[in-house]
Amino acid sequence: MGAKSAQLRRPKVLRVVALQVVVTLLVTLGSFLAKGSVEAYSALLGGVVCFLPNLYFAWAAFRYQGAQAAKQIVRSFYKAEAVKFGLTAVLFALVFALVRPLNPIYFFLTYAVVQVVHWLSPLVIKR
Repeated sequence: MGAKSAQLRRPKVLRVVALQVVVTLLVTLGSFLAKGSVEAYSALLGGVVCFLPNLYFAWAAFRYQGAQAAKQIVRSFYKAEAVKFGLTAVLFALVFALVRPLNPIYFFLTYAVVQVVHWLSPLVIKR
């Protein structure tokens, strides 16, 4: 067995984030067509608050690979999750402090839909 066969393939986490971006844009477009601009940018912000921390996590958590980097991998996952949580809280606070007018229903519904995309992505994205 060669070195290449012993390596694990990296998870396709960037595909998950790309799918979240696509869903965010589709919900935003639908919100604009159905209701208007306030609902559309509220939906857009809800999606961004969900997928931007996931994008950071995907970048930070999967930087290291291989058995020799096991400690770095574990450390990067813990750090990436902590920063993701903090970034999510900061983005929520910024949106509610700075964006007026905001439709919170479209904001939270889009956030929830984009989060569900993350949970269901294994059904859509095959290895």
